[in-house]
Amino acid sequence: MWDVIIAERVALTDLLASLSPDEWEHPSLCADWTVHDVAAHMTLQQVSLAGLFGILRQWQGSIDRTNHHVAKRLAASKPPERIVAELRATANNRRGSTGVSRLETLTDLLVHTQDIARPLGRTHDMPPAAAALAATRVLTMRWPPPLPATRKVAGFRLVATDTDWSYGGGPEVRGPISALLLVCTGRRIAAPELSGEGATQLVARIG
Repeated sequence: MWDVIIAERVALTDLLASLSPDEWEHPSLCADWTVHDVAAHMTLQQVSLAGLFGILRQWQGSIDRTNHHVAKRLAASKPPERIVAELRATANNRRGSTGVSRLETLTDLLVHTQDIARPLGRTHDMPPAAAALAATRVLTMRWPPPLPATRKVAGFRLVATDTDWSYGGGPEVRGPISALLLVCTGRRIAAPELSGEGATQLVARIG
C-alpha cells in the first residue's frame, strides 16, 4: 500500500506544480475550499502527535469545521511554491498522520486529488485496486467517525465495473470504482458515471 501512496503523492505534487496562479485559487470540489486550501490540507498527511495537538487547540466544534479552519489558515501562510516543496520533500516517507491508518492516508490522497483535478478539467486516473480498498474503508470505518455521505448510500448495492468489488444490498448502482468512491465521500460530480436501477434514486439522495 505504501508504494501506491507514494506514487499518488508524487502525482499530486506534479499536478500542483503544473497549476497556474488562477488555478490555485479556483474552487475545489470541497464546499468553500479553493484548490489552494485543499493543497494546504494535504501537507498534514504526516502530522506528528505534537502537530495533532496543535490542530486540536484550534477546535471549531466538529472535525469538518476544524479541518476547514486549519486548511484556510495554512493556505494563508503557505504560498503554492512552499506547499509543492513540502509535498515533494515528504512524498517518499512511509508514514501517515498520528491516529489514522494507511487506509485513511490512501483515501485522503485519492479523493482530494480529484477534488483538485476535476474542477480544473484535469484528469488523474485512480488505481482501481487502491480505490476499492478506500471505498471499503469509507463504508465500514467507525473511527475516524464515518462520513455523512455513507448514510446516503445505505440501502443500495454498489458494483464496480472496472474491478472486482461490490458492497451493500438493494437497488443496484454500477460505475467505475473511482466514481463510486467519490459518491461514497459525497462528491456528486461522479453521478453521470453511474448506471443501474438505483442510480437515479442515489443521485437524488446525494443532492
